[in-house]
Amino acid sequence: MEVISSWRPLGAVLVSIGAFFLILATGEKRPNLREAWSVGAAIVKFLLVFSLRYPVLEGKIVECRLFPIAPGADLLLRVDSFGLLFGLVASFLWIFTTFYSIGYMRGLAAASQTRYFACFALALSATIGVAFSGNLITFYIFYEILTISTYPLVIHKETEEALRAGRKYLTYTLTAGVFLLFSIALTQYLAGTTGFKAGGFLDGVASPKVLTLLFVTFMIGCGTKAAIMPLHSWLPTAMIAPTPVSALLHAVAVVKAGVFGCVRILGYVFGPELLRQLGLIVPLGLVTSATIIVASVFALSADNLKRRLAFSTISQLSYIILGVALFTPDSFKGGLLHIPFHAFMKITLFFCAGAIYVTTHKENVSELDGIGKAMPLTLGAFAIGAFGMVGVPPICGYLSKWYLCVGTVEAHKPLFLGVYLSSALLNAAYFLPIVYNGFFKGEGGPVKETSPFMVISLLITAAGAFVLGIFPDFLLKVSRIASYAMTEVLGG
Repeated sequence: MEVISSWRPLGAVLVSIGAFFLILATGEKRPNLREAWSVGAAIVKFLLVFSLRYPVLEGKIVECRLFPIAPGADLLLRVDSFGLLFGLVASFLWIFTTFYSIGYMRGLAAASQTRYFACFALALSATIGVAFSGNLITFYIFYEILTISTYPLVIHKETEEALRAGRKYLTYTLTAGVFLLFSIALTQYLAGTTGFKAGGFLDGVASPKVLTLLFVTFMIGCGTKAAIMPLHSWLPTAMIAPTPVSALLHAVAVVKAGVFGCVRILGYVFGPELLRQLGLIVPLGLVTSATIIVASVFALSADNLKRRLAFSTISQLSYIILGVALFTPDSFKGGLLHIPFHAFMKITLFFCAGAIYVTTHKENVSELDGIGKAMPLTLGAFAIGAFGMVGVPPICGYLSKWYLCVGTVEAHKPLFLGVYLSSALLNAAYFLPIVYNGFFKGEGGPVKETSPFMVISLLITAAGAFVLGIFPDFLLKVSRIASYAMTEVLGG
């Protein structure tokens, strides 16, 4: 592949760091200007990332090599097809999350809004750094910055419950960071490099037992943020955070960074052939399958809406890892497509949950009878997200789930096909009653939607989930980019 040098990957990382300082400098006295910095940075970031689409779709890799940070390893930003897929989704959805946050924080007259928007900007800078990392060391630096920058968002309310959730969040994610750092150091020692390579680079560098141990520590390091059970407990607890933060955690940044890391380890560090030789595909498949089913059952029993959405996310993230780990063309593409598709659907669901809370202060599923009569636009958008999560055409979730199911047949793994189909039924069981009861039960009261900032944002993300199901290459070209990444890793 042709490699070209460009400042644009660095610019995409730095633009929201610049916004971070501008937001802090503006402070609470000029909120309109403070939020203008957030919106402006989000738009500029997306345009920079979007501009990288053209060389990558031409089969090129874009690099920005900064400076050495360890012997034989540079701080390297490198945009390949998989990194671009994640970067496009994160930067695009940040625009609407920013507008939504303005309506949400003002609607609740929340305190410490300057800190909130500043940390939000820093978190998105770290997310793009994760997406564009060219090696494991660069990945680790941005991965840990993401952890630290999101901690103030998790504890934003500063209640005792929020502080406990923050401590739990740091305990899990920083401990995982230790495992990840150990794994990176051992990789550098064994292979003499930490640079990502499509198809992997560890074959033959150590005995099977050492490589198996390395794989386990890597998966703990990245699988904690990806909420693979039993490493998931921090995620439902972190739902104490403001709803836009929950949307950030689930759809745009933290958990997706964990999944992104898992896919990098699977496809760009170990590779399909080595994982087959080590016999690790089926054990990983069983762990992720258990996560898919158990998390879905927990979601079914959760009355708090955000908690239900949290367990749904835990389940859906393992869809991605399982699909990628099967290493068939369709399962791999389906896993990659589920990253953007799940992001659009889940951010819509969280936006709707936040809109309901701001307007009614209702947080529990049992309290939502008739809510669709009072907030038809909000619950209509929720319905689109919910049907998409179940896999109902033409909303985008059906497409990635189709590829995932076909991939299990290609891999001759009927057990995993049963897992996907069973989870779809469970999704229907915990999502569809909310929609039915919201529209057809209870009184609901007069129509009263929330702030236009919030309603327009959730309608756009819902429309995005719908459009991507019909035209998966509209604007972001996610299907083509996923196909490129699949070809790079699997060949052919």
